[in-house]
Amino acid sequence: MKILVCISHVPDTTSKINFTNDNTAFDTNGVQFVINPNDEFGLTRAMWFKEKQNATVDVVNVGGPETESTLRKALAIGADAAFRINTTPTDGYAVAKELSKVAVDGNYDLIIAGRESIDYNGGMVPGMMAAELGASFVNNCISLEIDGTNATAVREIDGGKETLSSTLPLVIGGQKGLVEESDLKIPNMRGIMMARKKPLTVLEPAQQQTCTSSVKFEKPAPKGAIKMVDADNIDELIDLLHNEAKVI
Repeated sequence: MKILVCISHVPDTTSKINFTNDNTAFDTNGVQFVINPNDEFGLTRAMWFKEKQNATVDVVNVGGPETESTLRKALAIGADAAFRINTTPTDGYAVAKELSKVAVDGNYDLIIAGRESIDYNGGMVPGMMAAELGASFVNNCISLEIDGTNATAVREIDGGKETLSSTLPLVIGGQKGLVEESDLKIPNMRGIMMARKKPLTVLEPAQQQTCTSSVKFEKPAPKGAIKMVDADNIDELIDLLHNEAKVI
């Protein structure tokens, strides 16, 4: 079984976010980047298939040279090879097109992506990839088992879970629950050394045109000061909720 794991290069959630050029561009100065958490759950599940079912696992990313450290981490975790598509991921549709071409050229059986990246939270790429590939698609996936060419997946739905069966090829949008956080792999020294010898291939983009662009970024308004109201002063609380907070 051949598995392709799509990796996004995203800011660590503890990073302080700022924008430049009149709030039209993200300021990367001082920001630490990591593997997108939803993608990391998928990569860890792919490693399980590699260990238990002798699958081969490749990783792919759309981005510039600055993303290669994230791909090298994925190689250190255990991926066999990495691909970097040399273009800026500014548009979900363009990203899906680029990733789909790699998936087709590599004849992969299973494509694992995160349900969304934590920077833009678009949640569009896995579904569009499935449409491009003509493959089955399971989003919000929290469990995945493969038996030959048959797959059984569980996804979260409103108020519960749904179990689905499909044949390969299959695209999933993974999330927390696909593996437990305690199962996430930290690269060890041996993995880091081996990652240096594994292939990281740079591919030129197949499609340059993007359909959308970011016009402006805005940070959330700062939270207002907290007002403490005595538990016995219900009239004051009601007045504040009605006239100031305007929630009643």
